[in-house]
Amino acid sequence: MVRITVRVNGKEYTREVVESRTLLHFLREDLSLTGTKEGCGAGECGACTVILDGQAVNSCLILAAETDGSTIETIEGEAKNGKLSRMQEAFHNHHAVQCGFCTPGMIMTIKDLLRRKPKPSRDEIIDGIEGNFCRCTGYEQIIEAVLDVTGQLGKKEGLRHVR
Repeated sequence: MVRITVRVNGKEYTREVVESRTLLHFLREDLSLTGTKEGCGAGECGACTVILDGQAVNSCLILAAETDGSTIETIEGEAKNGKLSRMQEAFHNHHAVQCGFCTPGMIMTIKDLLRRKPKPSRDEIIDGIEGNFCRCTGYEQIIEAVLDVTGQLGKKEGLRHVR
């Protein structure tokens, strides 16, 4: 067992964890933050994406013990006082959520993308979310949501509406 202290969504937690426990399982099982999903367990689908010390990571590939002293953001930290974040609202408004399984990881990936590139082009959005798989939306609505949040929807993007 290893004792770790992490700050998750602004709240500090100290826990004893087994050395082999992944960050994904720590978040879900030890902290009851179940918004982060396990898809593939191999870092290929992006469903488990969280922000670790300011960078999007696949939480299924990181050991909780490695995160001691870190700051972690999960989908639960996006809504404030019962109000959805701008990106969550855009996902809703553009029907970018269907089954919803990929949505938490997708939103966290996009949050990291927008931190690095506040007004990404359509191609940069596509490149930025390439590690996140969505089997329901076909990605068009997700791209529209990002363009909307960044104030670029319908501007010189040649946006095709696919519904």
